[in-house]
Amino acid sequence: MATGIEIRQQFIVSRPQLRDAAARILGCRQRAEDVVQDAFLNLADGMEELHVKNAHPYLYQLVRNLAIDRYRRSSFEAQVFSCEEAGVDVGSGAATPEAHAIHAQQLMLVGRALATLPERTRAAFELHRLGGETQREVARQLGISATLVNFLIRDAMQCCRDALRA
Repeated sequence: MATGIEIRQQFIVSRPQLRDAAARILGCRQRAEDVVQDAFLNLADGMEELHVKNAHPYLYQLVRNLAIDRYRRSSFEAQVFSCEEAGVDVGSGAATPEAHAIHAQQLMLVGRALATLPERTRAAFELHRLGGETQREVARQLGISATLVNFLIRDAMQCCRDALRA
């Protein structure tokens, strides 16, 4: 049985190996050094009452467990804080004044383009795209074929695209 004094001596002798074991788990020698110091402080609290068969395996297991705990805690914190920081980059749902101006200008251009279309083409486009009617319903309302409605909508869409590109 190793006594408190023998465990302390074994700790001092084994310190570099204990630090290396913690560094393998944590990936950082400085954090490993912190873990080894924490292990020593944990031992110092009740070292006089401590009696173990083999001091080195006990110390190794103590440092290993503390290193794993530290690794898990830092992984969890990184996850929590990365989620928190990700929210900082999210823009507000409100459009900027510049976006409002761009959308207003685009809407004006589309309105002008639609005004230049023949009445039947504009009506087919407005009923389908703005009114939510199916092409068959538009065809029935205008008294034309569904195929012609498809072509009229295509022509109106092309006119709007051309107006926005200009």
